[in-house]
Parts: sequence; structure tokens; C-alpha cells
Amino acid sequence: MRSFVEESRFFGKQNPEELARTYGTPLYVYNEEILRDRMRTVAGLITKYPYTVNYSMKANSNTAILKIALEEGLSCDAMSEGEIRMLERVHFPYERIFYVPNNVSDTEMEYAVERNIMVSLDSLDQLDLFGKRFPGRECSVRINPGVGAGHHEKVITAGKHTKFAISMEDIGEAKEIAKRHDLKIVGINQHVGSLFMEIDPYVAAVENLLAASKHFPDLKLIDFGGGFGTPYHKLDGEGNFPMQDLHDALEPVLDDFVKEYGYAPLFKSEPGRFCVAEGAVILGRVYAKKSNAGVNYLGTDVGMNVLARPSLYDAWHDIEILRNGKAYTDGEYEKITVVGNICESGDKLATDRMMPVSQNGDLICVLDAGAYGYSMCYTYNARPRPAEVMIMADGSCRVIRRKETFEDLMALFTD
Repeated sequence: MRSFVEESRFFGKQNPEELARTYGTPLYVYNEEILRDRMRTVAGLITKYPYTVNYSMKANSNTAILKIALEEGLSCDAMSEGEIRMLERVHFPYERIFYVPNNVSDTEMEYAVERNIMVSLDSLDQLDLFGKRFPGRECSVRINPGVGAGHHEKVITAGKHTKFAISMEDIGEAKEIAKRHDLKIVGINQHVGSLFMEIDPYVAAVENLLAASKHFPDLKLIDFGGGFGTPYHKLDGEGNFPMQDLHDALEPVLDDFVKEYGYAPLFKSEPGRFCVAEGAVILGRVYAKKSNAGVNYLGTDVGMNVLARPSLYDAWHDIEILRNGKAYTDGEYEKITVVGNICESGDKLATDRMMPVSQNGDLICVLDAGAYGYSMCYTYNARPRPAEVMIMADGSCRVIRRKETFEDLMALFTD
């Protein structure tokens, strides 16, 4: 079996066994060069017209990654006041922040408005609340393009069954609300879903959003959303997202729109996963093997608290076995279910995988963990969250977030 870890030289000069011993497991390990490469790739999606990438930081909000996005010339989407504060911590310019919340208070909106950050409103009620509290302001609205896409129903964010955005048929009412409060709608945005590998749904959603934009004559920005997929089945040869094909498909669509609209507003995309998913792995240690009712289990310290996606979405992550610091692909293979150390039957990383026969003390390496990995970590079973380290472009390794301690877990109690 092939090894992505070896082929990509993900760890560079670093030895994963030494990293595990130094920082403990579970451990998030990032690769700076991969992160920068993916950001640069999506930055080339639109080249003929004004265009910027809004990194959707909910995928991973580590400040070291936000600094890389800043250095690479990306803008950022923030979903909350907390995310805005993280961007402030790394000195992200306010004009490069797009605040895209849903169902928030006017107090949280105020935090963005006071900083002249563009706010996107997700419903008629939120638009009305914004108008009452901040009349005469510029704003954006999120439109449901009627097209959804994604690998699981829980990550599809457009179409008929979603909590997000203003429906096409409600655009007229949105304009009335804006007029009532003297609001200037200068931007529209959308998001169709996450982790799609085919371009057709995205192009269809872009066409629908451009059609909707004709209801707004003075737009400064049109945000097409993100959701571009990454290959989670690398070990089976899954290919990369066809970014060049999407570029080629979008350009004539934009040509027709600009010709009819009269000018080109700033076009945006808002990828999160594409920028960071492939840029991180999780190292965990094998602590137990057993068989129950004919099912073989590999017990590790990578629980659902460390990586929630498999238990939450039935998401697939390729997993490699590392022994003595190198990928172990030799010997016999076995069908095995990889589980964590959390007291839940759903605490599974993988079910019935064919993997090399492993032993206690081996490392597991969970691939493509940079997106919705640490950002969705939690402290169930009172387990502290792991450390994050980054392999830098010069080959060195540095801690970008220390391991949480038991003292950290106790710090907020008041008794």
C-alpha cells in the first residue's frame, strides 16, 4: 500500500516518533509549505476580474494559520465576535474581514460595525434588526442560490432544507426592509455546502447568484462561497479538486455577467477546508487491541473529542500506521475498527478498515485533519485538548498552541 506520509515528505526533517515523545499524543502537526500552497492555488481561481479569497477561519482559527493567510494576501470570513477578536490579535486589517454570522444579537453586530467591518445578514429578521440598530449603513445579504452540495446532509448549506440565507423569492422583501431603514445593500454572498468534488453545482449556484445580483444595482462585492473539496481518500488514489476546470468554467459566466451588469464588482470565494485540510495530520498512540463478537478493535488516544468529524458526519480520514518514525506498510493486513478513548460507542475513527497488522506502541497518523479538526475539539471526559505544532518551511518545528492542562480545565470553576 502507498504511503502519503512518505510520498509527500509531510514531516520533512522531523521524525514523527520524536514529535510524539516530545509533545505527547494526541498531537496536531501542521506543514507550513502545504498550507501556503493550497492558499495560493485557490487565489488563482479568478484572474480576469477583481478577486480575493476570504479564508473561512471557522475551519481552523489558529493564529499561526491566520498569520499565514495574512501574509499570502487573503482576506478572512469571521462567523462571530470571537473570530473577529482572533483576527485582531494578528493585526488583520478590518477592511479584509467579512463578518458572516447567523442568528446573532445586535450587540454582537455592533462589535463589527464599530470597526467598519462589512456585515452580511442571513435572514429578513436579521436584516431588520441591523436596520433598526444601524440605519443608513452599508451591508451585505446572504442569498440561498437554491443549489446545495456536500458530502453529508449536515454540511449542505443551501437548497430547500437549510437554516441559512434569504430565499430568492424574498429578495423583494429584503429590499423593502433595506429601504425602510435607509440601508445600502452593497454585497451579496452565498455558500452551497462543503466538500464537493464536482464543479457543476458550484457553477450553477454562481449563475443563480449572479442572476439575483441584478436586483441590486450598486454592488461592491459578490461572494460565491467556498466548499471546494479535498481528497480524503488519498491512499486509494482520489484526485485533487479540479480548480483549473472551475476557473475555465467560471470565466465565460463572469464575462456575460460583467457585460450585462456594466462593471465588475469585487468577486470573492470563501474556502476554509481547501486551504487547511491537507496541511495537518494527527499523531496518536496505539494502546490496546482486542476482538469483540468477531470485530477487531484498535484502541488509540485519538478520541472523538480530538477529531469529531467521523462521529459527527461519518467522515472518512485515511489512517496510516507509523513504526519507529516511518510509515509501516509491510507484513500482513487485517480488517480493523479504529477507536478512541472516550466513553461512547460512537467513538470511532474508522470502521472495518484494511490496515497493516499493528501493535501496542505504534503511532497512527490521521491524514487531512487541518479543517474542522482542532476547531471542533472539546473536553468531554475531562480530557485536555492536544497541542498543535507546525513544521516550518525551513524544516524546523515550533509549538503554535500548547497542550491544554488539567489546571486549564479547572480554571473557570467558581467554587
